[in-house]
Order: sequence, then structure tokens, then C-alpha cells
Amino acid sequence: MELPARPELFDFHGVSMTHYFTDNWENIQNFQARPDDILLTSYPKAGNTWVSYILDLLHFGQTLPERQTSIPIYARVPTLEITFPSLQPGTELIDKLTTSPRLIKSHLPVQFVPKSIWEKNCKIVYVARNAKDSMVSYFQFERMTKIHPEPGDWSSYFQRFMEGKMVFGSWYDHVNGWWKKKQTYPNIHYMFYEDLIEDTGREIDKLCCFLGLSLSAEEKERIRGEVQFDKMKNNNMVNLSTFRGMDFKISSFIRKGKVGDWKNHYTVAQSEEFNEDYMKKMKDPTLQFRTQIC
Repeated sequence: MELPARPELFDFHGVSMTHYFTDNWENIQNFQARPDDILLTSYPKAGNTWVSYILDLLHFGQTLPERQTSIPIYARVPTLEITFPSLQPGTELIDKLTTSPRLIKSHLPVQFVPKSIWEKNCKIVYVARNAKDSMVSYFQFERMTKIHPEPGDWSSYFQRFMEGKMVFGSWYDHVNGWWKKKQTYPNIHYMFYEDLIEDTGREIDKLCCFLGLSLSAEEKERIRGEVQFDKMKNNNMVNLSTFRGMDFKISSFIRKGKVGDWKNHYTVAQSEEFNEDYMKKMKDPTLQFRTQIC
């Protein structure tokens, strides 16, 4: 199948988007959540697919093991807002899920979440990643995905990221918006990509606690082994190699999974410029990110 033409970025209620994530907007906003639905959300390239896989294994790894080898992760954990030519809209895919709880993926900023999610008091897992690595990972991703605009060269991309002219908007608005929501909506588990890299087992324990799951130590250890980066990179049900909207000749979807890879891309001047801009925009001292793991 021929890959689609790249879409244009446009302003959508104050957030930069492409039509692949807004074409089905009425159905997205009218989406009917169930009380046991679990929404997994993040800014793009923050570990959302990784945590999708962890959640799927936690809930269905023992009861429905055949899912892991026969259904790609984007069908097991559909993206709420996506509309793509060869796929059913995300809202329809979710409505057809036969599993309970339904695991729902999203990159929506907090103000775009369907109101039934809040009304049903659904559990929400938010994954956040430091801005410098997020930018690099997003740049590599946009080089190979056809459902986003052309990224252009690195230096122009660098400026665009700081300005928030990205699909799903500003990284700053996204991570801060969800962090602020957590203060008034206790059913959000806010986790950090860097913590997941540092100690995956510990973060799986925290997820189990939040979700009210009691798994044996052996099962948790088995899951930890399954979700190691190299293993996921070679797993065709997780690495999105069956998704038609990407050009895998340019890059793999699961690429490095490193903390601090930004150092291989930023010049010293760019790093200083970014740090200065970051200090102006990140006003909440309670939200702290790590750009490296000691």
C-alpha cells in the first residue's frame, strides 16, 4: 500500500494538530467511557507504547497469552483520537474491544480528554519524559512517520519544538497540564520515563499498586523480562512494523530507549539556549525531570 501524503500542521483550539487526529472529533468528544477503562496518555515519544505493553501484560498476560503473539499492540491498546485510511477510527476500535478493562491510548493534552473519562472516574496513567530526549526522539519519529508533517532539519526542528508548533502542541503545556490535573483528580498515576529505564521492576510494582493488581513476584519478573527494550524492538506485535503509516527504511519505531541521547544531537549553544528557555517555561518546582541517570 502506498504511504499517504504528509499532512499539514494547523491550529486546533489553540493546539497544533493534523487532520489524522481531529477528523473524528465529534465522536472523540462524545466517547462513552466505562468506569473500569484505563486511559494511558503522554506527550508523543515518552514511552507510551512501552507502558501499553506493560499494562496489557499485567492485565491479560496470564489469562489471554495468545493476544501477545497474534494482535499488534495498536489493536490491543487502540489510540482514541486516530483516524487512518487503512484502520477503523480509534473510537470504533475501542468500542469493539472485548477485554475488560479496556486499555485506551492517547496523546491528547488534558483539556481535550472526553468528559466521560472524568465523569466515570477512570484510572489514568500519564507517562512523562524529559524535554531534551523527547525532542530528539520526536525528531527521529517524524522523519519516518507519514501521519505527521515533514520535520525539516534539526536546527529548525529545535526552534519549532521550543515554540510548541508540534503535533499535540507544546511539550511544556502537555506535561504541566497533566501534572496540574493530578492535584485535583487523584486517579492519575504520573510516571517518568527515566524512572522506568532506571528500575523497570520498581515502576511495575507502583503500577500494580495504583491499579489494584496483585501479581506474584515471578509473574512481575517475567513481565519485566518481556518489556526490555531489545526484546520489544524485535517483537513484531510491539514494534509497530505492521503499521502502514511509517517508513521503516528511515528508522525503527522503537529506536534507542536511552536517557541522555540528546547529548549526541544538541550543540553546546543549543543546550544553553534550551536550558534558558526551559527555566522560563517550567515554573512549577514540584515537577522535576532528569536529563541523565547517574
